[in-house]
Amino acid sequence: MGRSIVITGASSGIGRAVAERFLAAGWKVALIARRADALAAVASGSDQALALPCDVIRPDRVDAAFAAATARFGRIDALFNNAGIFRPAGLIDEIPLSDWTETVDVNLNGMFHAARAAFRQMRAQSPQGGRIINNGSISAQVPRPGSVGYTVTKHAISGLTKALALDGRPYDIACGQIDIGNAETDMVRTASAAGVQAGRAPEPMMDVAHVADAVLAMADLPLSANVLSMTLMATKMALVGRG
Repeated sequence: MGRSIVITGASSGIGRAVAERFLAAGWKVALIARRADALAAVASGSDQALALPCDVIRPDRVDAAFAAATARFGRIDALFNNAGIFRPAGLIDEIPLSDWTETVDVNLNGMFHAARAAFRQMRAQSPQGGRIINNGSISAQVPRPGSVGYTVTKHAISGLTKALALDGRPYDIACGQIDIGNAETDMVRTASAAGVQAGRAPEPMMDVAHVADAVLAMADLPLSANVLSMTLMATKMALVGRG
């Protein structure tokens, strides 16, 4: 039987690219996102895909989605914890408090809810174990200007990754993180365009397919090996150096 993975934020961008890559590799894939029509489009034509419309900020809905995936596939071998948002840039005293709250709800609480549901199932199933891959961001290392909400939540995900990597050891649950720099998606194009409007140079981009390949490589490892932290970035982006 093929292995199974749950992917959050699977309706577009990085999540969709990863879902399509895993399906092509023969995995059984549970797709979680808010937009049922977009999920149906990703799942279309594959009997290995299970569309589970769900808002990750709702822990009851997340638990129900994982229960449905387990009922369909028998077990959960991996989670790609990917759902996230990036609200318009602004200084801390200028951004609406609603943007801060929504960013924390999705990028931190939502990833916590999904990791919690995955950890619970992986600890309970037989054979025990699985892998959680959190989508961090290079913002977990260095911020964009005006990105306080996104940056703070992505730093928190680094802590979540390390805590789960430690707590998962007795149960063969591996946890790692991929920090992605400028995969060409709608969200990144929007953030980059805002930077150009603010007078910064256009940012180098890379094909999102490289991210999908990297996540698959992390998931394909045996549980005796783990990529705790990977940075995958457009080669010429200004992450290191003095700019």
